Amino acid sequence: MARYVFKRLLSAVVTLIVILTIVFVLVRQMPIEGYFDNFDKLDETMITAKLNQMGLNDPMHVQLLRFFRQLLRGDLGTSARYRVGAPIGDIIVQKAPLSIELGVLSMALAMLLGIPLGAAMARAKSKFWDKFGTAFIVFVNAVPAAVYYIYLQSYGSSLLKTSMLFSRDDWRTWILPVVSMSLGNIAYYAMWLRRYMVDEMNKDYVKLARAKGLSNVKITMGHVFRNAFVPMIQYIPTSLMFTVCGSIYIESLYSVPGMGGLLVDVINRQDNPMVQAIVMIYSCVGIIGLLLGDLLMAVIDPRITFAKKEDMR
Repeated sequence: MARYVFKRLLSAVVTLIVILTIVFVLVRQMPIEGYFDNFDKLDETMITAKLNQMGLNDPMHVQLLRFFRQLLRGDLGTSARYRVGAPIGDIIVQKAPLSIELGVLSMALAMLLGIPLGAAMARAKSKFWDKFGTAFIVFVNAVPAAVYYIYLQSYGSSLLKTSMLFSRDDWRTWILPVVSMSLGNIAYYAMWLRRYMVDEMNKDYVKLARAKGLSNVKITMGHVFRNAFVPMIQYIPTSLMFTVCGSIYIESLYSVPGMGGLLVDVINRQDNPMVQAIVMIYSCVGIIGLLLGDLLMAVIDPRITFAKKEDMR
């Protein structure tokens, strides 16, 4: 297990370095206007002097090494346009907590509704709950998310008699963003749990349990659900980590001052250092989520081993 963890950590570090390098190079291909607050008012001499001061005229490998050295010190750079001269780390620290709160709430709602729905679909195969859940999953996956997000915002705000825009002090304005962020995960958990449970129900140990006279409830919850939930474990940290970062579209739609809305804002302002830092954070989140998923699956199910068996043919 320890050897596997070390190999996965090493692989995650290498993957992260590759992603950060690609992001760094791509951002350097963006227009240089993204590094200046008042680009139109500067002449060529001033622009060249500023680029030299920032080290942007250095060879790419020199810039890349400088970037990683700064990153190891926890220095994400400073904003060029969003808040001129402000440390990017300080801006993110102000924005991240709200995205985390919304993300945790939406994740909790997704698990609270998606897992029971998937279990009900598997138990009531081809009956009401199965048909209802299938229709919901098809709707969420087939209809563009932007469409039902807008309808939910419009009709939901009327139903709740609240503002269409987010307000941290009004708990009613939290409901629609949280519900919107949870819809995809509800469908995801329901779909995969149903599939895994149906597969488990067709295995020999379930037939044996029925032959011994065990009730369907005991078989379903005591054996089928537990075994079917194990493969899903590896996806929970990934979906949690991405959800915690906040939905870019939803935060923009409801004017939530979190990480998602921040990314859209800095892209519109062409603030290159900010775009680079936020994309880097999202990359780290994804890699950490995948790593935690693999490790959590091994911890939950002791039957899973990562040790190499000897004398295998």
